[in-house]
Amino acid sequence: MKICVGSVTGTFHIFVPENDLTKQIQYSDTMKENISKILFIVLLAASFFMPTALSLIAGILIAVTLGAPFKKFTKKTSKYLLQLSVIGLGFGMNLYSAVETGKEGMLFTIISVIGVMCIGTALGKAFRLSKNNSYLISSGTAICGGSAIAAMAPIIDAEDSETTLSMATVFTLNAVALIIFPAIGHWIGLSQEQFGMWAAIAIHDTSSVVGAGAAYGEEALNIATTVKLTRALWIIPMAIATTFIFRKKGKKISIPWFILIFILAMLANTFLDIPYALSSGIVACSKHALSATLFLIGCGISLQSIKSVGIRPFALGITLWAVISLATLAVVLWM
Repeated sequence: MKICVGSVTGTFHIFVPENDLTKQIQYSDTMKENISKILFIVLLAASFFMPTALSLIAGILIAVTLGAPFKKFTKKTSKYLLQLSVIGLGFGMNLYSAVETGKEGMLFTIISVIGVMCIGTALGKAFRLSKNNSYLISSGTAICGGSAIAAMAPIIDAEDSETTLSMATVFTLNAVALIIFPAIGHWIGLSQEQFGMWAAIAIHDTSSVVGAGAAYGEEALNIATTVKLTRALWIIPMAIATTFIFRKKGKKISIPWFILIFILAMLANTFLDIPYALSSGIVACSKHALSATLFLIGCGISLQSIKSVGIRPFALGITLWAVISLATLAVVLWM
């Protein structure tokens, strides 16, 4: 192979043997692959102890820069680890307590969940998003953010890229809400009760609801937490309804096994005398596992999938979030 190099006095012709150049390229690719594998293993181990949003970002970064290795392992492991994480979270839910303490906001919750799902589906079509993408973002907005997306993704056979973009949208809006909601609440003079109700309905993830409630006041925290727990129970009927909505022709309807076990875990935590140390330990492990799962899901993203969808998932998430936030605020002020 001849390579021409320009200079002031003329052009030098350098002859590089074809085999040597091929070996250099192969060596470079091998080095990149080895670095990617080492970094993947290190970050996977660390992701068990990272915040969920950070784990997702780490997975996306390694995928779009170095390329994620172990693709078959990543895809298979993320699927089952996600399901196990959802099951474990069931040990942190008490059916009786959630329903009993959230009675006041029950009707409000039912209307908002159904309303968000309907509006999200319509907006998804308007933004020309895939059915899976719009459904995941709507579920995360309507129920409880990342946990709802995690529960719905396996049921609808969502691609890793669809799950990742939906998670990224919800986590970004959660971070924004955690900062601006208390400030807005004080600015317009919301009472503790009003803010607690507003935060529980309009903020996606339970952790962000708790954070915003705590920043506003003790009463706001108690109301926000109890209403959000009631809202989180909607994962169960939503999962069952989803199996019908996404049923393929000629395919029998089967309730996802992990949702059944999730229900059993919640009932066991409600009616059996499980030591708190055990149930809280299971929930803690499940949250760590979910964080690692999000790293693996992030590794499944690609620049091509991001370019093909563009900013539309974020546009849908922001629009849907604005609708539910403003509508909820109006109802809270009117009540």
